[in-house]
Amino acid sequence: MANRTAIGVDLGTTYSCVAAFQNGKVEIIANEHGNRRTPSYIAFNKSSRLIGDEAKSQVALNPNNTIFNVKRLVDRKFDDPTVQNDMKHWPFKVTSD
Repeated sequence: MANRTAIGVDLGTTYSCVAAFQNGKVEIIANEHGNRRTPSYIAFNKSSRLIGDEAKSQVALNPNNTIFNVKRLVDRKFDDPTVQNDMKHWPFKVTSD
């Protein structure tokens, strides 16, 4: 049987992780900080884009440009009642376009 490799991504509401299946074993891949899960946050500032721990640390300083809970938007339309309710609690703006 051929040696098969697969990569899996778990996009979680609060944390995400990546795993590799190789040689009959699953290994969760550590991020640049050695953690096996990464906060599901993205932040934008004037000069860069931050992800994970760095982005999460920006939420208090840069709330309008720090995105989180993205999984709650997956496969939902803008006018979905759940999306409309969630938007009331997020500091960032969600648009329909």
